[in-house]
Order: sequence, then C-alpha cells, then structure tokens
Amino acid sequence: MASRVSLFAVALLQLIEFGGCTRATSPPQEATRDGSPARAWFTDRARDAGIDFVHLNGMSGRFYDAEIFPPGLALFDYDNDGDLDLYAVQGQTLGAAGAATPPRTGAPLTDRLYRNDLTALGDGTRVLRFTDVTATTGIDVRSYGMGVAAGDFNNDGWVDLYLTRLGPNVMLRNNGDGTFTDVTRQTGTGDRSWGVSAAFVDIDRDGWLDLYVGNYLQYTVETDVNCTSVAGEPDYCDPSAYRPARDRLYRNQRDGTFRDVTDTALVGGPHGAALGVSTADFDGDGWIDVYVANDRRENDLWMNQRDGTFRNTALLAGAALNADGRVEASMGVDAGDFDNDGDEDIVITNFTSEGITLYRNDGSGRFEDVGPRSGLRPRSLASTGFGAAWVDLDNDGWLDLLTVNGAVKTLEALARARDPFPFGQANQVFRNLRNGRFEDVTELAPVLRALDVSRGAAFGDLDNDGDVDVAVANNNGPVRLLINEIGNRRHWAGFRLIGAEGRNLLGSLVEVIRDDGQVIRRRARADGSYASANDPRVLVGLGDSTGIARVRVLWASGRSDEWTDIAIDRWTRLEEGTGR
Repeated sequence: MASRVSLFAVALLQLIEFGGCTRATSPPQEATRDGSPARAWFTDRARDAGIDFVHLNGMSGRFYDAEIFPPGLALFDYDNDGDLDLYAVQGQTLGAAGAATPPRTGAPLTDRLYRNDLTALGDGTRVLRFTDVTATTGIDVRSYGMGVAAGDFNNDGWVDLYLTRLGPNVMLRNNGDGTFTDVTRQTGTGDRSWGVSAAFVDIDRDGWLDLYVGNYLQYTVETDVNCTSVAGEPDYCDPSAYRPARDRLYRNQRDGTFRDVTDTALVGGPHGAALGVSTADFDGDGWIDVYVANDRRENDLWMNQRDGTFRNTALLAGAALNADGRVEASMGVDAGDFDNDGDEDIVITNFTSEGITLYRNDGSGRFEDVGPRSGLRPRSLASTGFGAAWVDLDNDGWLDLLTVNGAVKTLEALARARDPFPFGQANQVFRNLRNGRFEDVTELAPVLRALDVSRGAAFGDLDNDGDVDVAVANNNGPVRLLINEIGNRRHWAGFRLIGAEGRNLLGSLVEVIRDDGQVIRRRARADGSYASANDPRVLVGLGDSTGIARVRVLWASGRSDEWTDIAIDRWTRLEEGTGR
C-alpha cells in the first residue's frame, strides 16, 4: 500500500472535494409502511445466532505480509433448504511453530461451516440460529486461508466451494448428502500462488461454470521482506516489495475437471497483484466479462471476445486508473447498476487518502470515474476499504453501498493506546440519493462504528425477510452478522434462478418492470466484494410501488423468459424455459 498521510492531510482533501457530497446532519427518517418510527439500519446478531467463529491471522510480531489481508467468507445454501449458510475462512500460525497467539475459542484452526437453522414462527417472526457442522461435513482445511468462491461447478444442483489460500488453493465438492470432498487434485485447480479473490463464471455460455482466480504477490513466509512504519517501527510492506503473481483462468471441461487456459484466453497476459474480482456483462452483448482490481497497478477489464478469449480494454475504456490518472490500492470491487440506466457500473475501495472510485458505464463498456462528484470519494478518504457491494438496503429500488474497512499500516494513535492490533477502522454505509450522488448515513447504523479490522463482506438475505443482510469477516477478530432492520418495510420481490438439474444460473439478468413503469435490472452473481461469496439470489426493492407488471430473465445461456403473474413480498423460483 502507499505510505500513510497525516490525518490533517486527509481532512484537507475532504474539504477540497466535499462539494459533491451530501452528508446527513441529523438522522433522516426512513419511510415505513406502517408509519412506525425509524430504527437503526443494522443490528449484530452473530452471538445470539450461534456464530462463535474468531479468526486468527497467525501474527507473531514478525509482520509477515500475508497476515494483514485475510479473511473472506461465504453465504451460500449448501443443503438446498432455502436459507443461507455461512463458511468462515481461518488462518494458521506463520513462521516458528507456536509463535502466534493461541485461538481464543479453543477450537482447532480449521475453516468452519455453519448451517442456518432458520425458524419461522406463527406470528411471522423469524428466529435466526446457526449450528457448526464442520465436523460432520468432512471439511478439514488447515492451510492458511484467504477467501472463498461458491458455485455449482459440476451441475449436480449442489453448490461447491473454491478456497483461495496462501498456496495451494482447494476445491471442495458438495456431495449433496451434507458432506464435502476435497477434489483439488482431480479438478486440476490447486494453484500454488497467493490467491485472494476468485469467481465462478460461465465464460463461453455452455452452461458450465468456469473459474477465474485472482492472485496477489509472489510471496512466501521464507521470502518475507522486513519493512518499517513512518515512525521507524516494524510494519507491513508496500506491495512494491514483491513481484506480482499471475492470475489464472480455468475452463470447465464438463467432466469434473478444469483446464488452465490462461496463456491462450487472457490475451496480453494478466498484470497480477489482484485483490478483487467482479464479473458482469459490461458492454451489453450478452457475454460475461471480468473486472480485476489490482493493488498499485492498472486494473484489468477483460472483455469477452465470444470465442473463448478475452481482451484487456481497461486503459482504453477508462477503467484502469482513477480520475487523476493514477493507480490505486484497489481492494474490494463490485458491479451493479447504481444509476438505473440499464448498464453495470463499477465501485472500488482503496487505501487511506485515495477514497472510493466509482466508474460509471456509458452502456458500451466505457467508463468515467465519477467518485469525486458522487460524494463517495471525499467521505471515504480517511478509510482503507476492503469488502463492498452494491445493495438496495432500504428497498427503494436504488442501489446503496456498504463498505467494510481496516488499515494495512499501523495507526499510530491506536499503537500509542497500546492496541495489540492497531489497524481498526469503522465501516461505512452510503445511501443512493437517486441523482448520481450518495449520502453517508453511517450514523444510522451505530454497529458499524466498531473499530474492527474488517476484510471480507458477504451480502444476502440471511433471514429470508426480504432485505439484504451482511456477514463481515474481521482479521484477527469475530464474524459479525449485520441484520437489516429497515429494508422489508418497503415492498420487494426475490428470485431464485434455476436451470436444468436445479443449478443456480450465475450471470443471468433479471429485469423487473414495476406497476408504475420503473424498470430495475439486477444480475444473479456470487462474486464481487473482497475474497467472499454472496447470495446468488436476486432481490429487488419495489420502493413505493405495490406490484409488478412483468419480469423478464435474460439467462446466462442467451435465452430469455417472461412472467406476468409474480407475487410480491416473497421469494419466487424462476426456472429457465418455463416462462413466456
């Protein structure tokens, strides 16, 4: 990462760029269906719900650079019971055995899987409860974890997991009976690089998920470089201390194996130093493209050439550098239609003093960084952002933004206060003002003010009540479950997109035409954010509308279906080929 700037400099930058931002001076009131008063946007239910996971990064005082970047996590339905389960990524000791602080829970250092045992009571109340089922599922992954991707790679109707590690990565096949099997060797996907974010994506529209793996640096504990802070104390290094690692693209062979097609498919070669990966159809041609957020190097926009190859158009498309023509830290990334103009825009979280980058798409796959005038950049200058996503938190039909933050360089104020891990920062939430600008409404979610070292964030409707919740993975800290308390006060519609044999169809686009004529487009995707996997279902906030005139799905295969009898305020299963 770049060297720190003083808090004074950050404040000055905020004053200079504040013109494009609107900030709430008093808590704005939320519109509610029943006229009841507004409430906090989120509450943390992790402890009450049975999530007792605590991440251990293995720190021993040596400042190994791998320690500061994990972990991610996943929200996915592993048992096909209709609710989201949680996969938590664990670390290990680094360097000399036994040098790290022991686990605070007494549990072995393995990744953990928690089953969601959601219960709906007669009065409509939903009780969220998780059970640790790691032991019974056969999952025993004890390498140093970074992130996770989720997708049904073998089309058997059960979601599988791909785990990025400090080499080698791991593929877990869901057996459909409550257990998983490590099939890394059989699938040929055990890349030994430092993987961070990955995405399952159907690059050739053959109905089988391929795999993009974003790798970071050519790094091992044995080759770790000693670096210092501005105060001359040991600290984590800037990425320039190491050479970038190469990303990988694996094509699904439809027989349970993958083939590495990096050399032939990524024309021009990947830059590397990848931290975030997001997929979308950026030029509207019906083929999924890949955007990669690279640390301190130009970002990559891999445009699908529809022949099995990709071309990196990031520089020409205006999506490689920020508005000032500079490279940035570029950690978390997500794609979504924030301005409801029918194309997918890109948001990127960055290092302290850089602020959030917002690339607005003109519909043809060309972008302009409007972060400064959107209000996102000035209000995020003081933070180092990681996990992030476009989500309609208040179900008004417009995508808001939630980011989770945590420093990567020692924060001197916390160090002077003898904080044992002085990197904590508050998280942030921004409300879409529907005019190209955003309002910082973090004050409406006091739970976000905790000084955690947040990394991965996974987004999805954990309690199936019609709004988006957030699971946050903290480096050397606990998982938090941020339950949305205000979204379902407006009408909504949720969709699970199903293809042959019951598989989720990642990459398919849902187009909802409300009864007031407003058109909303949302894509089914599990990637984005940082090192995490999201709910693949599509949830659409209806705002002030009370019904839906029509729903159209543009399937990842290129086919389309349409329905005119969709009920609102419930989850609906849409199967390819069953619409009009």
